[in-house]
Amino acid sequence: MRITITGATGLIGAKLVAALQERGDEVTVLTRDPSKVPDLEAHAWEPAAGPAPAAALAGRDAVVHLAGEKIDQRWSGDVKRRIRESREKGTRNLVEGIRAVGERPGALLSASGVGYYGPRGDEPLPEDTPPGDDFLAGVCVAWEAEARRAGELGVRVVRFRQGVVLGAGGALSKMLPFFKLGVGGPVAGGKQRLAWIHADDIVGMYLSALDDGRWSGPVNATAPEPPTNAAFSKSLGRAIHRPAALPVPGFAVRLLYGDMATIVVTGQNAVPQRATELGYRHRHPDLDQALKSALSGD
Repeated sequence: MRITITGATGLIGAKLVAALQERGDEVTVLTRDPSKVPDLEAHAWEPAAGPAPAAALAGRDAVVHLAGEKIDQRWSGDVKRRIRESREKGTRNLVEGIRAVGERPGALLSASGVGYYGPRGDEPLPEDTPPGDDFLAGVCVAWEAEARRAGELGVRVVRFRQGVVLGAGGALSKMLPFFKLGVGGPVAGGKQRLAWIHADDIVGMYLSALDDGRWSGPVNATAPEPPTNAAFSKSLGRAIHRPAALPVPGFAVRLLYGDMATIVVTGQNAVPQRATELGYRHRHPDLDQALKSALSGD
């Protein structure tokens, strides 16, 4: 297959590129800085500036869209603008690039997030659950709406609502220093659900969606049973042989992260109903084993 990827240097993108190359697929990258991927065919593209270049899209079997301003930073007004614009306008410009080519890709696999659902407590959240009404939910709704426009062009569209990805780097790299010092533990009471997925499984889902035309619409890219924040904290403590009982009050998280604390002190019990229906089997469904694998780099 011939695949074009945005966000190829991130945690998911780098693993997906490696997996595609290992099985003999041809990978093209859309990136702001082609020098970062010297071993791949790379085309320069600034997502907010204009349509993606036709040379990177024509004749491809699929496009995987992972690019976007990072979420895990303190949210100022300007950061919020960049988070939304990078996803909404960036996806719009990607679809406009697809529109302009004659031999269009057959599929668009676009990242989204479980933030689509907003804070919902313990309520199980399959893919047909209506969206929330907070900032991040609004970003995801707009993001997905732009991706869906590719469907008007005859392109199969899959929207992956991703949970916290466990792998080398990413969210774990921000949690570990606190846990290693013995000051990690349940946040804001610890009852909120944490939808997670091992990096191997999110790559596995993307590969399945590339190969199987039945994959379309929204898909929760999460492990089968999202734990509470308290249970996740205990599991991470066990994985690194450190105590994880020191509670972290919600006000301290808000002081550190500002509005972004919302995604830490609330959560989503997003379940992978659609992926399960399509026959996907998680390589790492168990949290203890998944953390051990992620921390060891296996």
